[in-house]
Formats: sequence, structure tokens, C-alpha cells
Amino acid sequence: MEFSFFDFFTLIGALGLFIYGMKVMSDSIQKVAGSKLRQILEAMTSNRLFGVFTGILITTMVQSSSATTVMVVSFVNAGLITLVESIGVIMGANIGTTVTGWLISQLGLGKFSIAALSLPIIAVGFPMMFSSRDKLKNWGEVLIGFAILFLGLSFMKDAVASLNNEEMLGFVQNFEYLGQGYFKQILIVSLFVLIGTILTIVVQSSSAAMALTLIMCNEGWIPFPLAAAIVLGENIGTTITANLAALIGNVHAKRAARAHFVFNVFGVLWMLFLFPFFIDAIGSLSLSLFGQDPFTVAQGIPKALALFHTVFNIVNVLLLVGFVGFIAKVVIRMQPSKSDEDEVFSLEYIGGGMMETSELSILEARKEVIRFAKIVQRAFKYVPRLVNEMEEKKLRHYNEQIEKHEDVTDRMEMEITNYLSSASKGELSQEATYNVRSMINIANYLERIADIYLEISRSLASRKKRKAYFTQELRDRVNEMADLVNTSLMLMVENMEANEKDVNYERCEELEDQINKMYIKLRKEYIKKIESGKFQASSGVYYSDLVSELERIGDHAKSVTEARRRDSILIREE
Repeated sequence: MEFSFFDFFTLIGALGLFIYGMKVMSDSIQKVAGSKLRQILEAMTSNRLFGVFTGILITTMVQSSSATTVMVVSFVNAGLITLVESIGVIMGANIGTTVTGWLISQLGLGKFSIAALSLPIIAVGFPMMFSSRDKLKNWGEVLIGFAILFLGLSFMKDAVASLNNEEMLGFVQNFEYLGQGYFKQILIVSLFVLIGTILTIVVQSSSAAMALTLIMCNEGWIPFPLAAAIVLGENIGTTITANLAALIGNVHAKRAARAHFVFNVFGVLWMLFLFPFFIDAIGSLSLSLFGQDPFTVAQGIPKALALFHTVFNIVNVLLLVGFVGFIAKVVIRMQPSKSDEDEVFSLEYIGGGMMETSELSILEARKEVIRFAKIVQRAFKYVPRLVNEMEEKKLRHYNEQIEKHEDVTDRMEMEITNYLSSASKGELSQEATYNVRSMINIANYLERIADIYLEISRSLASRKKRKAYFTQELRDRVNEMADLVNTSLMLMVENMEANEKDVNYERCEELEDQINKMYIKLRKEYIKKIESGKFQASSGVYYSDLVSELERIGDHAKSVTEARRRDSILIREE
């Protein structure tokens, strides 16, 4: 049969269907287990073995090592986990991704193929997608993604079987592995490692590349040793996804991506030298386990290849897990900091390519909103200083700092809102939707607080020009109220950092009540003293505006906590 463009596009279409099914299934599983995945990663510790098991668990759940590594790069970028912790997770992801090979070899290429049940599975999943319950809807998407994946695999198998494989067989025979000397074997294996790397970079999915390799082996196109070499190349090619995601990240994200590359490349390098002995051992083990010799029976290669992939990655992790610190030092030298600011964790370019996992992007955004709250709380210190300071130079510095912070908070609110709006375009669970809405509201309240700082700054600058001075009694009253407001802002930050169940709303209400009572008290005192002629009218106006603005800050600080509390109640009710 001649190889035509139609045959080529049929194969590409089948590959696309497989990748689409993998993406639908992976994204849906992430939506089903979104909060669980966040809890797992939030519980991350410096214990490297725990990190490895975390990587295995998450990758097995989402069925994509690329999704796991991009997720890890995102979290390192956000400062949620350290470089050393991320390396452990990446190691585990390499083991977790081997599950795909077993699924394909056992369910897609054996005597019984799950593809035969794809349409009945879609029939079950399709009605579930119209459910009003998010969990049921997401599980319906998981089933449909699973069915499409194996449907695509079946089409790939048929497309490959219908092609004229004489050219492929001729190409492979030019690189006959068996019977060659040790060094020639290593050279041949190295070439096919390169082919596997390029294949994975082109299709942008190690799972798809693995599926294609398994099918070609099953059809007798590629012998077992060369197929194993291609799988090694796929291990390198899969690192490109995380490195692309890290391009817009900070130095820590880039280091995590480089660590993935270093770990996988080093594993392939040591395997190259031991390859002839290792592949013979896997062949013998496969024969004893499955009853088929992968060196002589084409249909025995897929299971042997899945076994090779799993054993290699487990051995590689066992060998290198003790050198996590060394790998961290290597990638720090590969990716040095350009400046001191580069070492500060930031999501300044929060949009970028981190939107692969919308559910988990919410955690990044929350970290940035907490940082936003801390900046706003720290900036409040300039307000009482503007009231108490007499030196012109210092007052000018405080005004400049408030203007600078107001500009920063304006940009932060815009970036966070744009990021959350982009995240909400993806399909989110109800919990994540509540969190997005809550964080947009909180960012708005925080920006309003910074605006009030600027209003106070300009008002007090105007007071200075008009020589409308405050008496010591007035300054004492303002300081007393400012202390309460500052306490309220610190509690606001604590509530932002706390888990939903630990938000201290009662203390927040107490502080707000105290601020309101003091505001009313000061207003009454002010009116009485104006009436009795004890206050200058010009000073009194600025004083009245100032205490009113302080009371507004307290209101917004309370609104931030209310937004967290309101949505945590909605989440629990769900």
C-alpha cells in the first residue's frame, strides 16, 4: 500500500484524538480532585521521600507528568514550595507517568482492547455532563476523556497497520542492534534516544509519544532495544514543557524546570553505559512475567517496554534521591540570580503560560493576594508619620512612599484581576469559582485602602501648606485611632493567611465596633470644641476628614475578612 497524504493526516488525526482525550481526562480529574491536590501540595515538607511519593500520587491521578511538572514550576514561582522540595516531586512524577504505558499495553494493545467499550463509556458519561452537580459533571468528563483516549489509540493502531512499513523496516535494519559490539550498540542507542527526544518535543506529550512507540512495536516496526532507546529519549523530550512554562517565571521557577531536565538527562546518561546489560535483564524478566520474549515476539514488546520504563525510572530515583541537594546546587549555577530582586518571590508576570491547570492556578493567585494585603498593611505606617512628623524632608519622603505604594497596588489589582478572569474562562469547580469571586473582591478592597492612604497624604500636604496645624491633643487622638486601624489591618492579613475554618471574624467585628465607637466619640468631641471656639475651623476640617478616612480603612479591612468568610460558608454549604 502506498503512503499518501490521506494516510499521513489519518495518523495525525488519530494522534490528535488521543492527545485530546488525554487532556480532557487530565483536566477533568484535576477539577474533581482540585482541592485535594492543593491540600497535598500545601502539606509539602522538606522530606524528599514524601516529595517523591507526592509526585507519584499526583501524576498517577492526573495522568500527565507534564501537568505535574508545570504545576510544580508554578508553585515554586509562587514561593509555595522550595527548589529542593520541587525536585522530589519531579522525581516522583517520572515514576507516576509510567502508569500510562501500562494502561496502553494492558488495555489498548492486548487481546481485549478497551476501545471496544469506548462508545458505551461515552453513553454513560454524556448524560452526566448535563448534571447540575459539579462533581457528577466532572466525572462524566473523566469518562468521556478516557473513552476518547482509547478511541484515538485504536485509530492510531489502525492507521499504523494500514501504512506501508517497508521504508521504516529498511531504516531500522540499517541500525541492527543485536550482534553488534558494545560501543556500536551504544552509538545506535544514542541515535534512537535522539529520535525519541525529537518525537516528544514535536507532539508535546510524552504519553502520545509513548503510545505511538508502543503501537509501532506491536506492529513489528521497531525491535525492543531500539524502542527502549526511544522511550529514554521521550524522558528527555518531556522536560521541554516545564522549561517552556518557566520562561515567564522567576529564577526559582526556571531552576525547578532545569532540575527536571538535569535529572532526566543524567538518568539517560548512566543508562546508556549499562543499556546492553539492563535491556537483557528486562527481556528475561518480561519473559518470566508475561510468557513472551520481547526480542523475538513483536506482541510481547509493549508490556516489556512498560516494564522497562517503570524499572528504569524507579532505579533512577533510588540512585539520585540522595543527591537532591547536589542537583539543586547544579541548577543554581546553571541559572544564577541576576540581582537581589530576582531572589524575591513574585508573580509580577502572573498571566503567562501557567494556565495549564486552572484549578491549581487559584492557589497561585491566593498567594499573590496575601502578598498584596501585606503590602497594604505595611504601607499604613506612613499615615501616622505624616500626622506626627514636622521635618519637611521626611514628610516629603513619606508622601513619595505612599504615592509609590498606591501605584504598585493599582498595578497589582489589575494584574490579579486579569489573571483570575483568565483562570475563570477555564472550567472550574464551584469551590474554585467562589474563590475567584472572593479574591477579585478582596483585591478591589485592598486597592481602595491604598487609595485612601493617597487621599490622606494629599489632604495632610494641603494642611501643611495652609499652616492648619494639629494640636498635640489632636495628634494623640489620631494616633489612638490609627493604632486600632493598624491592628485591624494586621488581623486582616492573618485572616487572609488562615484556612477558611480559622478565619477570626469575631475579633474582626470587635475591632470594627471599637473603631466606629472611637470615630463617633471623636466627631462629637470635635463638634463641641468647634462650637466652644477651642479648635481652629481650618484645622478642624482636616482633622474631621482624617478620622473619617481612618474609619473607612477599618470598614474595608473588615470587608476583606467578610469576603473570605462569606465564600467559605458557601463552599461548606455546597
